[in-house]
Amino acid sequence: MHNFEFHNPVKVLFGKKQIENIKHLIPQNKNILLTYGVNSIKTNGMYQRVTNNLPQVNNLIEFGGIGANPEYNILLEAVSLSKLEKVDFILAIGGGSVIDGTKFISASVNFPISDKWQILKGQSSKISNPVKFGVIQTLPATGSEMNEYAVISRNETHEKLAFGHKELFPKFAILEPEITYSLPNRQLINGIIDPFIHVTEQYLTTNINTPLQDGYSETIMRTLINLAPKLFSKKNDYEVRANWMWCANNALNNYIGLGVDEDWATHAIGHELTALYGLDHAQTLAIIAPQLWRYKKDQKRQKLIQFARNIWNINDKNCNTAIEKAIFCTEQFFNNIGMKTKLSDYNIQADATTIANNVIRNSKTGAIGEHNNIMFDDIVNIINMSN
Repeated sequence: MHNFEFHNPVKVLFGKKQIENIKHLIPQNKNILLTYGVNSIKTNGMYQRVTNNLPQVNNLIEFGGIGANPEYNILLEAVSLSKLEKVDFILAIGGGSVIDGTKFISASVNFPISDKWQILKGQSSKISNPVKFGVIQTLPATGSEMNEYAVISRNETHEKLAFGHKELFPKFAILEPEITYSLPNRQLINGIIDPFIHVTEQYLTTNINTPLQDGYSETIMRTLINLAPKLFSKKNDYEVRANWMWCANNALNNYIGLGVDEDWATHAIGHELTALYGLDHAQTLAIIAPQLWRYKKDQKRQKLIQFARNIWNINDKNCNTAIEKAIFCTEQFFNNIGMKTKLSDYNIQADATTIANNVIRNSKTGAIGEHNNIMFDDIVNIINMSN
């Protein structure tokens, strides 16, 4: 196990009627910015519940319209509004996109460089005195409610980049499983794939004797596999939604990544697919991950065999057969809940050269993967396998 330093300060309030507690979590007599996505929060009762339970505030400012793949220029409007209104605290209501966008707003208000895109271009260490914020999560998927990372898109340059900073953990995260009852199927599907691949990015790497982290990862994956069909057949089953919400959180709250090698190559390639073709983040993950595992099966052999045995109950003596069966079972699992696993399923013939160029350009070292050895030609091959 590698050395690690761990700190996760997020206060989680999980379960029924937790929104009622925000009056105790947000400072009184301050200027509060409320960030959210679509206006459905005003028709489904969420907005009223939140505002009814706020403490006494000096000024409540709203900023809606933070869509999927939060857009840089839209977020800059929120940054300007925050400065104008002297915002003291931000409350985000939404899924990973709203939370990620809120992290960028928080970081940008006092960022010392006028070009805020530099936060995404390697200058995140200069983040200082970010605006404090809390989260009411409405879509389990990204784990952003309990980590310090965010992903932001810039449509004008077709870029989608990630950043993180130790001061960008939310002050609190409210997780009410019942909030998810009204989610459409597309978001339910994405909300299974996203955390599943978050786990594999930290698990399907190298075997360095981390049985606790591995066991934790395997439990999350098995739970997601078992409860996925029930998300669609039992729409208002509280226990199903509660276990899903907690799995999605634990897939990327840093616990399972402690002391292990982490990959994130699937995400790096997937971000470029979203930027160029507008695919949902989870859609890109379902396309790229299986092909990347096939391409790197020799390097990932030990963990892929463990994945086959402990997740899919495959015990073939022929290791290559076991690995291929496990990858096929994963693709079948994705397909069975309605997720496509090939670019051609979306009528896309991806430009592998452009994607590989963009991935390498946005990497810190000119390569990606847990061993930093997935390079330009490798990315081209993985994309071509995914077409």
